[in-house]
Amino acid sequence: MTEQLPVLPKIVMARLSSLAKVAFAAALILNICVNSSLAADPFRTNEPRKIGDKTEAAFKSIFEQGNYQAAETHVQEALTKESEEPLAYAMKASLAYTNQDWNTLETYSKKTLDTAQKLISSDPLRGNLYSAVGHFLEGAVILQREGTLSGAPKALSRLREVYKYLDLAEAVSASDPELNLVKGYMDLMLAVNLPFSNPEQAIEKFEKNAAPQYLVDRGIALAYRDMKQYPQALDYANRALKVTSENPELYYLKAQILRAHGKKDKNTKLIQEAVDNFDKALSKKGFLPASVVKQIERERGKAAKEVASASK
Repeated sequence: MTEQLPVLPKIVMARLSSLAKVAFAAALILNICVNSSLAADPFRTNEPRKIGDKTEAAFKSIFEQGNYQAAETHVQEALTKESEEPLAYAMKASLAYTNQDWNTLETYSKKTLDTAQKLISSDPLRGNLYSAVGHFLEGAVILQREGTLSGAPKALSRLREVYKYLDLAEAVSASDPELNLVKGYMDLMLAVNLPFSNPEQAIEKFEKNAAPQYLVDRGIALAYRDMKQYPQALDYANRALKVTSENPELYYLKAQILRAHGKKDKNTKLIQEAVDNFDKALSKKGFLPASVVKQIERERGKAAKEVASASK
């Protein structure tokens, strides 16, 4: 395991936001009745879990609309009114990471873990599942505070705790779709980034066992992007867009795929399509954190220069 030390911490930092969000999505569904005091469970027809309306609203803001500003408001309401839900604390931690607010990330990573631990006695599946998420978030805090090299041993220790709690959740219900979404996403992340792994096998398992489908499609698009298999990445990004067509983050992802594909094939038309999709993402920049907007603008500018250079 020690030979992986330089690789794993970088993966943890680079994938924190995506993985944490997918963990949140596992507990919710897009068509929950907003006026219901007991939110419907997107995965289980038996023994549905209680998910609060405010937590659901925050989820919808992020995943349906890509609206982080609205999500901040809903999360704060959830923390007040649904204080026993670890998902609310995990979502707050993820938003803090996106905003590069490291103190808040540290605070709510601990609260995610503490709340999840308390849930284990009454709901061992979700309690263990979100304990894994809490340890993952705390590992990211360690890397941010101590750096990749110094923090690597502690981060790997946290990663072992993540899998320990995922295994405990799996012992409760190995076929649970919520569990398979979170664990499958992590397995996919590692398979794509580690040498001597089998990402296609991880993709196949993830697609077969996890839900909801639009988040599965989004995760697979990210995986194929990182594998530099751009036609497949574009296909899955388009599938996700069919369901969440108003989300600027998905247009950003599509733009990244098109630009990389265009550069690889020396295809200016694809790069121009990337510029158009960067613009679609930026048309809703008021929804997004400032750091994300800056990154999109930076990548859009590079793509536009590439198009201009090719036309000379």
